[in-house]
Amino acid sequence: MACESKHQSSSCGLESFVKDESLVELGSGKFGCAHYRRRCKIRAPCCDEIFDCRHCHNEAKNALDVNPLLRHEIPRHDVEKVQQYCISCGVCMGKYFCPKCKFFDDEVSKNQFHCDECGICRTGGEEKFFHCRKCGCCYSNSIKDAHHCVERAMHHNCSVCFEFLFESMKDITVLPCGHTIHLECVKEMEQHFRYSCPICSKSICDMSSLWEKLDREVASTPMPETYKNKMVRILCNDCGEVSDVHFHIIAHKCLGCKSYNTRQIRGGSASTCTSRIAGMVN
Repeated sequence: MACESKHQSSSCGLESFVKDESLVELGSGKFGCAHYRRRCKIRAPCCDEIFDCRHCHNEAKNALDVNPLLRHEIPRHDVEKVQQYCISCGVCMGKYFCPKCKFFDDEVSKNQFHCDECGICRTGGEEKFFHCRKCGCCYSNSIKDAHHCVERAMHHNCSVCFEFLFESMKDITVLPCGHTIHLECVKEMEQHFRYSCPICSKSICDMSSLWEKLDREVASTPMPETYKNKMVRILCNDCGEVSDVHFHIIAHKCLGCKSYNTRQIRGGSASTCTSRIAGMVN
């Protein structure tokens, strides 16, 4: 049933087809691939081969068994000869259709919408998102007045799995620092007791309860006489303040924001509290 999307746009005879609901709905939700439900295929302009969607093309053409010199991704905006209804039989290729993205999808429950500023289609409902021009992407209205702007925040690879975020189909979250990352990658970081942004090292969540535990740990672990007056200079990853504090084997507390997410920048060998944090979380 799946038709190849190759017909030029034409209004000739199309109106009568559209009126026939039995043809419009024929095959709805029964065809497509793992990425989209649709009733057509695309012809890739780069290799002139037919695929269910651009993701199917990119997976096939970038597989490990493909010659590295032949690997490539489809220039999706170069796909031509697409329209929502077949001019031959009147079948609807996809209930959602974007002529700008050359995109079809039968699963309208995703609430797809096209963002002109992003230049691509998004899911979730247009009324629930806003486009941040500095970040260069659409964000949920829930963070409209609270998010920290980072120029072109999603126009880079995920700092954990290295997939390009801007067109990723996976859920993406915005960290308090403004950097973006896959939600599943954040959860994987937490499983390995990594609670700081891989890009800027700022804390990715409220760590106050953990800082209190470290306060008690530091207080209950007095340093030997030799180190009691030893001073070190630290840089706070959270607030950026530089402080001179007493050296401690467990961790060093920022004098500004009281965070233990710090690094030693002068005065003896650097220390880390990662193992201590892991033990406390357990």
